[in-house]
Amino acid sequence: MFEKLSTRSKNLKPSAIRRFFAVPDDVVSLGIGEPDFDSPPSVIKASHAALDAGKTHYTANSGTAELRQLVSEDLEKRYGVRYNPDAEIIITVGGSEALYLAMASIVDPGDEVIILTPCFVSYQAMVELSGGICVEVPCKFENNFDLDIDAVKAAITPKTKAILFGFPCNPTGAVASREQLQELANLAVQQDIALVSDELYDQLIYGVEHVSVPSLPGAFDRTILIGGFSKNYAMTGFRIGFLAAPAAIMNSCYKIHQYLIMSAPTIAQYGAAAGIRESQADVIRMRDEYNRRRKFVVESLRAAGLPTVEPKGAFYVFPKIADTGLTSEAFALSLLDKFKVAVVPGNGFGAGGEGFVRISYATSYEKLEIAMERIHQFMKSL
Repeated sequence: MFEKLSTRSKNLKPSAIRRFFAVPDDVVSLGIGEPDFDSPPSVIKASHAALDAGKTHYTANSGTAELRQLVSEDLEKRYGVRYNPDAEIIITVGGSEALYLAMASIVDPGDEVIILTPCFVSYQAMVELSGGICVEVPCKFENNFDLDIDAVKAAITPKTKAILFGFPCNPTGAVASREQLQELANLAVQQDIALVSDELYDQLIYGVEHVSVPSLPGAFDRTILIGGFSKNYAMTGFRIGFLAAPAAIMNSCYKIHQYLIMSAPTIAQYGAAAGIRESQADVIRMRDEYNRRRKFVVESLRAAGLPTVEPKGAFYVFPKIADTGLTSEAFALSLLDKFKVAVVPGNGFGAGGEGFVRISYATSYEKLEIAMERIHQFMKSL
């Protein structure tokens, strides 16, 4: 048997989320960040129409001209930031490919990448796969998981190549303010550091403003923007996202993309185009329902004795469980085993995640009611 595996692959940690992906039918799963809504009707219709019309071949490497144009117009309409659809946008296989392209295009072996944590489980892995070194800077519970500029400054060294972050944040639901992000952009300019901004949940915002980082003064020329359709448009299975960056950066991303992927799924691109053109009412409807669930879950967790920062975006909440005396892992496994509720241990989301669990409220209100009652019972049992 061949066993000479690469050191990089052997050292890569398994995703903390996947362990809680497949659970028995009697378990209420709050572990997976996947909308329980079906994709909007216009998306399904356009995808079917593409199949019927024989749109089953490759597109251009960077994606269909129509979808790139729509993404460009949408970003300009929402945030006032303009990308050339022919040279500064690539349609990718979900946000995951976009994240990998961003890292692979700027990181050399030994480069340091500052990661704001708690963060999406793929961030560290993508840096490591690119040969980089992760430098984690925690956003703290006592500060509502806000961006800590002083901590970022303290983490910068001559080897720092980029700062990687996501707002709205998976797993905390935190949303950075315009002032905080402008400070971060100013710091990046001063230190000549790239900004990699994961804005996959940009339309799932509750009562605050989403600030797109490349729209900030001084930020455009050094920002790589990651976006997509999986969360906003409930299109997880379509595997469709995008990367936007200045042409000087995008040229490197494009070369890696054309060898790695060729082009994103053709049918999915037609569905995504319909999403932008015709499905905004569906996005608002889903967001309003997430908001209803968000309020219920936060109230329920606090009533159960779990301190919880109110999330301002995405569809996650990150309650503090440290006071139970259990580790994140022990809490999640015990809750799953004894009360049939699946959550994700917080230590899988980087520095500062231990002592917390991630709960997704992207499942039905009825299931959330059952899960919250079981969590109350679990807390009483402790």
